[in-house]
Amino acid sequence: MEAASKTPRKKRLATRLIRQRIEDGGERLWRFDQFPNLPFTAVAKALSRLAQQGALERISKGIYYRNRQTPFGKSRPHPTAIEKIGSHKNPVFPSGLAAANLLGFTTQTGKRREVATSALSLPRKLIGAETLVHTRRPEAWASLSEKDAALLDFLRQGGRFSELAPQETIQRTLALLSEPGRFTRLRKVAEKEPPRVRALLGALGEQLGKNPKLLRSLRMTLNPSSHFDFGVLAALTNARAWQAKAKR
Repeated sequence: MEAASKTPRKKRLATRLIRQRIEDGGERLWRFDQFPNLPFTAVAKALSRLAQQGALERISKGIYYRNRQTPFGKSRPHPTAIEKIGSHKNPVFPSGLAAANLLGFTTQTGKRREVATSALSLPRKLIGAETLVHTRRPEAWASLSEKDAALLDFLRQGGRFSELAPQETIQRTLALLSEPGRFTRLRKVAEKEPPRVRALLGALGEQLGKNPKLLRSLRMTLNPSSHFDFGVLAALTNARAWQAKAKR
């Protein structure tokens, strides 16, 4: 009987500890793994109970948000929380104009937030109803940093969100790609990317004097009869050698 009576007390204590930590933490997102010293089932039940009481808002499975009241209604999670809350398997990365902004190609920010993920979907309560989401990015993106993925996204777009002149865009792209280890990391995931990205990586890598063996392996993934729209990056000196479409 004594052991049985201790179990409810432990659960009540866990609930009090969780509630106190959430109240002290203010406006933020919460997950089960942020309470590693407490039993998983106790954490799950406590968060669910707090959501039912209105102290938390359930965003999706295992993710809760403590909001605050503003003159415009309840607050929403900060956009950067999307990247932080993403799982290691399906992280979330900036895309489109946001990716170009992160990389220094533009100072503009879009009216709609744009993100990319290898997940099949993202909870709208977390990212916002207006966010444009590109799903089904290769699983290999999970191993990339935010900037690595943003650069791949920029190449997918042919550099179209850059507000720099074509040659400045190329020089900045080369500078980003020349940072230690980046070309090798992107080469490892390139086979899952569209052919245009592989061709662009080859042209950029060749201009940077990268390992000929790596460049040959990239070229072998390309259909020799295909030609690709390099967009702004068509001004690369060796673009035609890497099957860029002729400029109109």
